[in-house]
Amino acid sequence: MDKIRLLQQRKQNLLEVGKKVRQDISALIDDKSFVELSAFSFSKNDFYGTDEQGEGVVTGYATINGFPFYIVAQNYEILSGGVSKANCAKISRCLDEAEKTSTPVIYLLASQGVQVGEGLGVMEGLSSIILKASRLKGTVNQYLIVNGEVYGFLSVLSAICDFTYFIDKKSVLASSSPFVISAKSGKNLSKFEVGGENGIKNANLVSFSVKSLEEVKKSILSINELLSERITDCGDLNSAIPELDKKTDYKTLLKIFDKGSVTEVGNSFSPEIKCLLGRIGGIAVAVTVFDGDNIFLNSHNVRKIRDFIEFVCCYSLPYITFSNVLGIAPDMATNNSLVLKEIADYVSIFDCIDTAKISVIYKKAIGAGYSLFASKSIGFDYTFAFANAEISLFDSEQGVEIEFSDEKADKQKLAERYFNEKADPINSAKYGYVDNIIQPSLVRQYLISSLQMLLKRG
Repeated sequence: MDKIRLLQQRKQNLLEVGKKVRQDISALIDDKSFVELSAFSFSKNDFYGTDEQGEGVVTGYATINGFPFYIVAQNYEILSGGVSKANCAKISRCLDEAEKTSTPVIYLLASQGVQVGEGLGVMEGLSSIILKASRLKGTVNQYLIVNGEVYGFLSVLSAICDFTYFIDKKSVLASSSPFVISAKSGKNLSKFEVGGENGIKNANLVSFSVKSLEEVKKSILSINELLSERITDCGDLNSAIPELDKKTDYKTLLKIFDKGSVTEVGNSFSPEIKCLLGRIGGIAVAVTVFDGDNIFLNSHNVRKIRDFIEFVCCYSLPYITFSNVLGIAPDMATNNSLVLKEIADYVSIFDCIDTAKISVIYKKAIGAGYSLFASKSIGFDYTFAFANAEISLFDSEQGVEIEFSDEKADKQKLAERYFNEKADPINSAKYGYVDNIIQPSLVRQYLISSLQMLLKRG
């Protein structure tokens, strides 16, 4: 028997049964850089009475623009990507190698759940994967691509990975079959209405919504470069942003970043909180911006910030927040929610950040909003305020009612008086709570100098 010819035939068989998933892998990686692991791992499926080569998953390693990554890609063409115990063992071995070498992992998932007839053995395998992925968190970056339909317990990976990508008109994620979820809910919904990006918009699981795997590749490269090279050259260190003196909106604030470096994460969940990764003066940073007017804290937006802060803490990034927040929402729904638990978790994780922590009060920091996102006592190294910012126990309307309740003057004039007497940032600065009151157009320069000083100290 010609063993070389037999090997070639076996390889060809594997390529045929995994043709589509290998094309998807190729769309992400450098040309011909993929090296497969456990290629001939497969087991007998007693229920179907067949042997399925490749176990419904392709694992290996490759490079993207020269950076190494481990790849886990489910093959939907084999039993609908059904998960088996052997399938789990193959994934687990790949994660073990990633841990040994501190190499990032990319998951391309497409599975309708476990294979019928596997029994509890497959649940043991899934538990092993979930535990290993959880242990990798904060050690290596994990990117998950919902590359079709992903149902069942493996969907928990989307909550563990650092970034989860949804592909337009293709990605569906659900903890059970979406048709079962729809029926149990007494509704007749499509799979996209249940588990599409809009269907799970309150789950805080979608980091990026993209059109194609090519977009995923660009995003992964951008993030990986940011985390791998924390400081790069930036010649433009002293430029002002004159537009900010006239208009302090989110779009204008984006000009604090080095050109072309900023990436927003998780826009579909609590969109009033912008979570951004980018560079300021060549330094990799994480930034949150409270975008909008009269923003109150609730369990959703605090959770979004808390999760982002956890990522910041895991990868030791400098953190900057642009505050415009009024405190905890004074309503029944918020009062009867997990908002206080989420705040407690945020404080605990924020305290673990060992890099620069800078607050810029660009509009308002009121009550608990000030305490959590601007105060020195919570842990901010530097706190700056724009000249027209408002810092106080209450916003102007509440302040008028409390501070000047015995006066019967015009409410608008009283609100102006409250701002000038109570909420002007000079009042906070004279007690040392605010390091400097700055001209908005110069904020980038203040941030760069502060980051440089805090990085030198660290």
